[in-house]
Order: sequence, then structure tokens, then C-alpha cells
Amino acid sequence: MRRLLLLLVLIFGWIAPAQADDISASQRGVVRIVVIAVVGDEVVGFSHGSGFAVGPNRIVTNAHVVELASRYPDNVVIGVVPSEGSKSFQGRLVKIDPGRDLALIDFTGVRLPPLTLFKGTPGEGDSLVALGYPGNVDVATAQSAKDFITPMSPVRSQGGFAGMRTVQGTAMLLHTANIARGNSGGPLLDRCGRVLGVNALVTNGEQGDSNFALAVSQSELAAFLTEAKQSFQSVAVACVSVEERMAQDRNADEQARAAAEEAKRQGDARSAAERENAIQQARATNEATRENYMAIAALLLVAGGLCVGGGVLLMTRGRQKEGVWVLVGGGVLFVGAVALFLSRPNFDPNRVVPITNDSEAAAEPEAALGKMVCTLDPSRSRVTVSTVEKVELDIGPDGCINGRTQYSEDGKNWLRVLVPEQDATVSVLDYDPQARTYTNTRYMLSADQMTRARQLRTQVTLKVCSSDQAARGQLATRQQEIRAALPPAYNEKLVYHCAAAPPK
Repeated sequence: MRRLLLLLVLIFGWIAPAQADDISASQRGVVRIVVIAVVGDEVVGFSHGSGFAVGPNRIVTNAHVVELASRYPDNVVIGVVPSEGSKSFQGRLVKIDPGRDLALIDFTGVRLPPLTLFKGTPGEGDSLVALGYPGNVDVATAQSAKDFITPMSPVRSQGGFAGMRTVQGTAMLLHTANIARGNSGGPLLDRCGRVLGVNALVTNGEQGDSNFALAVSQSELAAFLTEAKQSFQSVAVACVSVEERMAQDRNADEQARAAAEEAKRQGDARSAAERENAIQQARATNEATRENYMAIAALLLVAGGLCVGGGVLLMTRGRQKEGVWVLVGGGVLFVGAVALFLSRPNFDPNRVVPITNDSEAAAEPEAALGKMVCTLDPSRSRVTVSTVEKVELDIGPDGCINGRTQYSEDGKNWLRVLVPEQDATVSVLDYDPQARTYTNTRYMLSADQMTRARQLRTQVTLKVCSSDQAARGQLATRQQEIRAALPPAYNEKLVYHCAAAPPK
């Protein structure tokens, strides 16, 4: 019975609709911040909060989480505990702003996927998600102090945007996601996983009042990071879920298919009309030609009869030689008349082929090769965390891109799967020479998923451009294996339209 239940779970898990979890992608960059105060060999203070990466080795948290470290740097240790892996790391306070309640921490030992800020304000009632490590959950689940420095996934809570507020001159977002004290410094995200703010305060609901939370707004965070000379990613593109994007793609495909079918129907109807018109014209021409043949044959027949009569008359008058020649001429005219009559053209509609104007004939577009400049098409893209800029490509006829990277054949397209060594995002790059589109489909993977992708990447032996068809075929096979290991749904899809680069 137990095996049957397990089998049912696996089956239903397999057929469940695919969803791209942008929040899970963002939580890869969320950390627990542990602050330990030590005097001599004795621990005299311990607290923790949350934080998130804005650079591979830079963490943002609240100032009040690490305030003790700023006051007693020689006696306080800051620990950075990622959400994945097996190790924690020591951090160093880089900048602190008590007014905005923000702090920046540096650490080494591992690179984290940075979160992206959303340069906008959510609408009233928009769904928001808080990630972090609430202390009340730790109290209920922690077995020992070691649990606080053991990597584990952050707690996710959802709520709604309740408006903007100003607290001591700092712009803050009011929201209803359930958080506790340990959430301080953790990110407040939109449904695409972009940072809207840094959770900092919770209201007191002990008297039966509703619970609300306050997060330092991304505008304050951006100003703080700029002052700290810390680079960060930000986007202003509105959030579109992957399900919405896929539905739009399906609708676009269906519309394109319907348009193609309608164009074919109209083309078939036009061809039928052109053929019928050609048949009518050909029939009229044929009838006129037959009448001409018959008229000429009749004239030849009459002329032949006259020649025969004239030849006979000449012979009766003793002019034998002239009479014979005239009779022969008459015979030739008779034969010509019969031959012309018999050779008059018959009408066969199956031999009629309408002539199509070359300028109106639909031709397959010429493949776009050479140096191209590709610009994002927002109507076909799903942008969540990437800063989108133009892409320059140099496309060779054999799939050699930019003179160094070999793409594999994928039908009429050229394809390459990129699995980076450092970043935790796999990109499937696709170039369509006929449509002149370049697509970057991005999958933001967990540490385990990236490990698997990198293992498969080691089997890809073709690293540079090559004319070896066998090697390129093997490249296509290995890339399909990597694609098969990717999640069913992507996180980002960047579609570019390419045009020939202007001459320099």
C-alpha cells in the first residue's frame, strides 16, 4: 500500500503543471546574519537577522542587526550563513547607515547570486513575499546553537502592499506579510523575485491589533548602495508571470498559425481564380487558333481545287508540262489543307499553368548572417532580473558565433547551452537566421541543479568553432542532454530582433 501511494505521488508530481518559482531563484541569495559577542573565550551575546546578496560577496542587512559589531569591532564576529551549501563564513562590516537602518557586509569563500532591485512602487494590494529567518521559527525548531550556523532555506511568507510611509525621514513600504524579529534585513520581493525593500520593523499586535510590517524602500537602498560605491542590478520592467508569458506565446503561435492558414487559404483561392482565368483565356486563344487553322485549311483547299481545275484545263489545251506542275501544286495545297486541319490544336485544361508575377510570389527570407545588432523585443520577452542592453553578434554561415563559439544545428536555427562555472544560471541561446531573432532563455538553478548541469557540461568537448560535422553532431546531442535536465519552465526569456550592424 505504501509503495502504491508513493507511486501515485510520483505520477501526480510528474504530470503537475510546470511553474517557474522566481522566489526560489531569489532565495539562493538570501542569508542568515549571525552576530556573536565574545569577551576573552566567553560568548556574552548572540543575535541573528537576515540579509541578501547585492553582489557575489556583498550582503545587505539592517543596521540594527549588526549595530553591536559597529560599536565593538574587536569583540563581535559577524557570521554569514547562506541558504545553500554546507558552510558559513565570517563577514566584515563595510558601511552602516543607522538613519536608513541599512548596513553592507563583505565576505569571501563562496559567490552568491545577487538579487535585483525593482525600480518602481507596487500597486495597492499587490502580492508581496518576505524571505528571511524569523526568530520564532528558530525557537520552535532549533535543536542547538549549531543550527543557527547551518545553511538552510529561508522562510517564505506572503502578504499585500498596504501603502508607503515615512519613518524618521526614511521612505518605507507598509505590508501584511507575516514576519518576526529574525526577518530584519531580509528582502521584501514582488512576485517576480525583485527587491522592493528591506524588512526592518513589525507593529505590535499583542492587543488584538492587526499585524503590519515595514520595509526600507528600494529607493533608499539604492541611494545607500550608491553612497557605498557598491554596484547593484536594477530593472524597471513590470512583472509578468512565466505562466502569463507562456500563455501569450501560445496565443501568438496560434495567431501566427491561423494567419498562415488564412494566408494559405487566400493563396489557394487566388491560385484557383488565376487558374480558372488562365483556362478561360487559354480556351479562348485555343478556339481562335483552331478557327484560324480551319480557315487557312479551307483557303488552301479552295486554292488546291482551283489549281486542279486549272491544271486540267491546261492539259486539255495541249500544255502538258504546265498542266502537270499546276496539278502538283494543287495536290500540295490539298495535302497542306488536310495537314493543317488535322493539326489544329485541341484544348487540355490540365496543361494550363497560370503565370505568377515574381514580385508577388512569396519567397523564403534570406538568412541573416554577418555582423548583427540585436535589440530586445519587450512584447515577446519576460524580463525579471536582467539589465537588458543591445547584443552584438557576428554570425557565421556554419554556426560560428563571434568567431569563437560553435553553435549546434537545431532545425534551421543555431543553438548553444551555456553552463557557467561561477554564476548559478544556465542560458539556452538560440539564433533564427530566417526570422532574425536571438533568444536567451535563462534558468536560475539551485546549487544541486547547477552541480548536475556542470557535470553534464564536462561531456561537451567542442569548445571552439569547427567544421567537423561529427563533432558538431555530438555537441548537439550533449546540449540536448543538458536541456533535458533543466526545469520545465524558465525564469527569464529575452527575445531580441536583429538587424545588420551599420558599417564602421
